[in-house]
Formats: sequence, structure tokens, C-alpha cells
Amino acid sequence: MLNELHIQNFAIIDKLNLKLGPGLIILTGETGAGKSIILDAVEMLVGGRADAAMVRAEAENAFVEGVFQLKGPEKEAVQLILKREDLLDDPNYVTLTREIRREGRSTARVNGRTAGVSLLKEIGAALIDIHGQSEHLSLLDPRAHLGLLDRYADISKPLSEYRQLYQKLSIFRRELNDLRAAQADADRRLEMLTFQIGEIESAKLKPGEEDDLRKERDRLANAESLAQYAQHALEVLDEGSQESVAASDLISQAAQALAALAKIDRAQEDLANQASVLEDTVADVVRSLRDYLDEIEFNPKRLDEVEERLNLIHNLTRKYGGNIPSVIAFGADARKQLENISNAGERISVLEAEESKLLQVLSKQAQTLSDKRKSSAEKLGKGIEIELDDLKMAAARFGVDFQTKPDPNGIPVADGARLAFDQNGYDRVEFLVAPNPGEGLKPLARIASGGETSRLMLALKNILARADEIPSLIFDEIDQGIGGRVGLVVGYKLWHLGRNHQVFCVTHLPQLAAFGDEHYQVQKLIQGNRTLTRVERLTGEPQLIELSQMLGGVGEGTLRSAHELMQTARQMTKNAK
Repeated sequence: MLNELHIQNFAIIDKLNLKLGPGLIILTGETGAGKSIILDAVEMLVGGRADAAMVRAEAENAFVEGVFQLKGPEKEAVQLILKREDLLDDPNYVTLTREIRREGRSTARVNGRTAGVSLLKEIGAALIDIHGQSEHLSLLDPRAHLGLLDRYADISKPLSEYRQLYQKLSIFRRELNDLRAAQADADRRLEMLTFQIGEIESAKLKPGEEDDLRKERDRLANAESLAQYAQHALEVLDEGSQESVAASDLISQAAQALAALAKIDRAQEDLANQASVLEDTVADVVRSLRDYLDEIEFNPKRLDEVEERLNLIHNLTRKYGGNIPSVIAFGADARKQLENISNAGERISVLEAEESKLLQVLSKQAQTLSDKRKSSAEKLGKGIEIELDDLKMAAARFGVDFQTKPDPNGIPVADGARLAFDQNGYDRVEFLVAPNPGEGLKPLARIASGGETSRLMLALKNILARADEIPSLIFDEIDQGIGGRVGLVVGYKLWHLGRNHQVFCVTHLPQLAAFGDEHYQVQKLIQGNRTLTRVERLTGEPQLIELSQMLGGVGEGTLRSAHELMQTARQMTKNAK
């Protein structure tokens, strides 16, 4: 529920800090005082529209923050979202923040960290349900009706079993669709895959061979130059010429001289040793050069073979991947595809048989779900009609419309037909109502009267209270079109709804306001040519005066009537306890 609400520079609200409790919270005050503005701020907080016009005059930005305590069915749902986004701090609380700047840019935060407005909406949908005069009413959305009916019918276990089997069928059908698509294109695919596999596998590629081939190509293409350089180095080091002595001979002479020197001067033994090592190193170089000369091959035919192999590798890597490992992987995947296509017919037969079995089981489970829903729908209708009777709509009727849609690929049913289905079964559900005698049942969204809409909404909320997991409900002037006679009943219904929810209600009806667990008066003040909103919690005599004012002005008669209203409300709630 909403524990704390902080608003700053929002419309005519300069600064407002509220600490809120559970139960029915009443907001009263003159028209234009700012009651609905507070609810607008809450709506923006949970992802509603943010407009620069909401920023208070001469302020740079508007700020709204709410601290929500998580302790009911919504706790797990919100925690899952926060864990997914790595935003979970305190498992028992979540803080939402919305800021809008004068230039129109808005910022959303969850637990102090910047977040998208879509995330704010997702979390807010689990925390608050807002029923305004013109805003979208969640219960008027047919897409929500099946979920509400299912929770009222308490069919979570059979629905879960159905969904598990539905997921299994979905996996089978995806594979079937892939195989059928592959089979339809089998001839062309078989020819292409066979060619690709033959081209790749006949090449017998080996990882790393391209680098080895390039090195070999360089040696073969430059064999004459390589031999000349090696021969020249060998002549200089070991063979010598008429004009010069071989370097190995000179180094050997130097090493002998230094060895003789070291015998006389022991301090030069290291120098003699270095000369000896140099002599051995030159000898090693000479041997390596001779071996290298023996390996140099003047082979134009082999050069052509290497060039041809490199061209083949280049063409294959250009067609099937940027390198040899990618080409090999492509070939392996093509081989797998070829095997799948070759075995597709057999696999399709197996899957079709399994699909048929699953559809039969799903049909039975969907029928069970439908039967439970229809049975619960009758009870739901009777319960709502009793609620409407209490709310002076004795002639109103409520019903649940069940529809199905034919589908040749759907679930088979008893009469041999097939019905479209999804993860919820094959039922299409919509709530219907006939507010007045002689009128046929119509979808909720087509109800015209504001008063009827308000009372129906209250009846629905009361009867569906145990199915509604949203902890905080907001009703902006639910008393629209409702007179004083019905006001006490509406007040009691809202109070009763507040036993399992936190209920906010903006009202002008004193009969309704008398039932509040918390009563806040919203006032509009003028200070220094500026309009301000002030909110004060009322108890005792101030509350009595406010109710009296709502009855038509403070006087002996209205004060007495206000006192009687409070006594009546206490008595009605006491009897309910």
C-alpha cells in the first residue's frame, strides 16, 4: 500500500507530505481545491501522462514520490520485477519517483535509480488501480475479465496444468511448422545442400593450412633468390674466395689466439670462452645454411598446385565464412540440415501423432476450465446483483458472456468442431450488464450513466475483492450521480472494501465521508497573489464541522445531522466487525 506521498510544485500544490495508513481514506474539500490534483500526481507517479503544464508557475520542475509497503499478494510480483531489473533494495518497500521539468522532459526513478516510464507503469499496475471520472477503468477492459473470473473461480491449479501442456504442444507445433516448411522446399534445398556439402567436404580443409600454404608459396616463388642469398652467406662464412678468407677460419684463428692468451692471463678466460662460443655458433649457422640450401626446391609444378589450393580456399571462405573453421562449421550445419530434411517425413508423422494426443488431453482440460468458469460466473452474477440491489439498482442484471471461435487447427470438441485456443483455454469472456428493466445485457464499456457506472464499479470491486490482488484502489468522485439515500450504502461498501485494500476516495457526499478511517480536508488558499493547496487530517470536532459544511453550511441543524451520520457509520461498521 501507499505509505508516504510527497508532492512538490505540482499544479497548485507547492509542497505536500502525507503519511498514509490502511483502510478507507477520504479526501474532501471545495471544487477546485486540489483533491483530484493529488490523484493526478499519483497517476503520474505510476506511469501516467506527464505534461509540462503540471509544473507550478515559476517553478523549474514538479516532483512526486511515493513509498509503497509490500506485504500482500503484490509483494512477489513486484519483487520479481525489481530483481529482473537489479533494483531490489528493501524486500518490503519500493520507492517510485517522477519528476517533470518545465521544458517538458520527465525523469522516472525506482528506488533512487533512473528507470523508464514503462517500468514505472509495470510496477504501478501491481500497486494501484485508479478509477477516475474520465480515465480508463480497468474493469471496463474486456481483456481483464477472464483473469478476474479465473481468480474468482479459484482455478489456478487446473489452469497451471493446462498451461504446462499448452507449452508442450507449442514446442511440438513449432518443430512441426519448421519441418513442414523444410519439406515444402525440400527439392530445392536438397540440391543446394548436397552441392554445398560436396564442395566443402571434397576440399578436405584443415585449420591453419592457409598460413602454411602462403609460406610455401613464398618460398617456391622466390627459390632462386633464396638460394643466391643463402649461398652468398655460406661463402662468406665458410668457403671464402680468392680475395678473402672465410669468416669461420678467421674466427677460429682469433679463438686460438685468445685461448693462448688466457693461458698466460687467467683474467681473460671469459673472453676466450666467448670466442669459442662464437666459433661454435658460426659452425651451427653454416650447418643450418647447408640444410636450408638442400631444402630449397625449384618446382614450378608444386607452385601451381599451391596457388590453386589457395584460390580454392579463398573461394570457399568467401562463400561460406571468413576463415577455414567457419567453412567447416557451415558444412557440418548443412550436413545436419540435409539429414533433417531426409528424415522430415518420418519425424512429421511422429509429431503429428503426438500433437493429436496432446490436443485430446488439452480439450478435456479446457472443457474442465470452461465448466468451472461458467459455474462461477453464475455465482458472480448473483453476488453482483445483490450488491447492486443494496446500491438501489434492484432491477439491474449482470451476466458473463462466453464466446468461442472456430479454428480448423484448434481444440477438438464433442460435436466434432474445432475451437481456437490459447494459454487460457478456448473461452472468450466479457462482463455484461443491464442497468434498467427492459434493457438487454450490454458490455460494461457501453454503460452511459455516470452514477450507474460508479455503483457498478463499486459492486464489482466488492464482490471481486478476494480476486483483486492490487493493494491500493483510488476512486475519484465515485459518488457522481449518487444521492444521499445511496450515500450511506456506498460509504459502507467502500469501508468494507477497505478491510482488504487501501482505498482512496474523493467525495462530496457527507454520507460517504463519514465512513473514512482517515479523513483529509483539501483547501485552496491565496497567499501573496499565489494559489496554494493545503491538506489537513481531520478528527473529532474538525471532522464534524467538515461534514456539517458538506451538508450545506455549519449550523445547529447540520452539526446535529453530521453527528448522526458519524454515529450511523460507526454503528454500521461496528455491526460488520
